[in-house]
Amino acid sequence: MTIKNNTASVRQKEIVSQYLQELDKHLTDLKNGKAEKTFEIKDLAELLFVSPKHLSNTIQEVLGKSPCDIYEERLMVISKELLLTTNNTISHIAQTLTFDPSNFTKFFKSYEGKTPKQFRELNSRTELHTK
Repeated sequence: MTIKNNTASVRQKEIVSQYLQELDKHLTDLKNGKAEKTFEIKDLAELLFVSPKHLSNTIQEVLGKSPCDIYEERLMVISKELLLTTNNTISHIAQTLTFDPSNFTKFFKSYEGKTPKQFRELNSRTELHTK
């Protein structure tokens, strides 16, 4: 992740670094079925001993994106990975990532422009043609 604000203080950069580490740890736990719920900004702020507002403002100022945007971008990477590297049903993948299956489809389509099923089918066909 690229720092957009070169004038960010050492403490701001530290908060961003810790946020990204905790976020990646949480997303790995989600992917591996070790997390029962999705973290909210308040959960991550609590881990970093800062207020949710301070965390949000710091992330936005330093990275130029909201914590929610970063979370959703990384969640999409994991979603695509699970769709392409496992035979799990879309419903199972959705539940692993703590989504209701229909909400997962809406979330995925809003980012990718395709449903998870369309994405999987298109990319599995592409792989067959490149081999």
